[in-house]
Amino acid sequence: MNSQPRIYTYKITFEEVPYYYYGSHKEKKYNEYYMGSPVTHKWCWNFYTPKKQILEIFEFSDSGYAECGKVENRIIKPVLNDHWCLNENCGGSYSLKIRREVGIRQFVMKKGIHSQTKQERVEMGKELWYSGRGLASISEEEWKHNSSLGGATGAGGKVVGKMMYEQERAIFSLSKNELSENGKLGAKNTNSQKWQCTITGYISTSAGLSNYQKSKKIDSCNRIRIQ
Repeated sequence: MNSQPRIYTYKITFEEVPYYYYGSHKEKKYNEYYMGSPVTHKWCWNFYTPKKQILEIFEFSDSGYAECGKVENRIIKPVLNDHWCLNENCGGSYSLKIRREVGIRQFVMKKGIHSQTKQERVEMGKELWYSGRGLASISEEEWKHNSSLGGATGAGGKVVGKMMYEQERAIFSLSKNELSENGKLGAKNTNSQKWQCTITGYISTSAGLSNYQKSKKIDSCNRIRIQ
């Protein structure tokens, strides 16, 4: 009987709702209890009943762990912006939902680029251009090269992302606590949604309707969002 720790990819589903989550894990001991480590949508694990399915097991080594991470990214990338997918990050790329929330939060709090007036942004752009810093540090040939690679490998995006990280712009200007607050805001928005049971017509929040349908032995797929 195998009793060695494992490295694996997994999928979390929930008994009451169609949400799902992908991840990877490196065990400290064989078959240890582990149900994922969500940050943004941890509320879903508290509201509903999670179930884990191990998808693929990898060699317990550094190369196996690296391969597991690559496979995890390949699994998440196509569904990152799916309505029911709870993953908000894939290989350093954030979902559209998180980027919108961060943008709104920065605008309201006047942080990042929103902390500057239009004239200040113009002057900053001129300064970067004349000093050859930021995006202005890339030559025309480099822009063309990155653009040609961008469609196939996302290299152009990696260049811009690296610059934004170094300059602490956009999402990189937020602290860990601020990102956590954005996650809580997402949970609050979800809890304000109204759902209706298509069998009985009962209306409640997602969690409330899940509890109702469970008590009535109604499959949770029999629902529609009305608000």
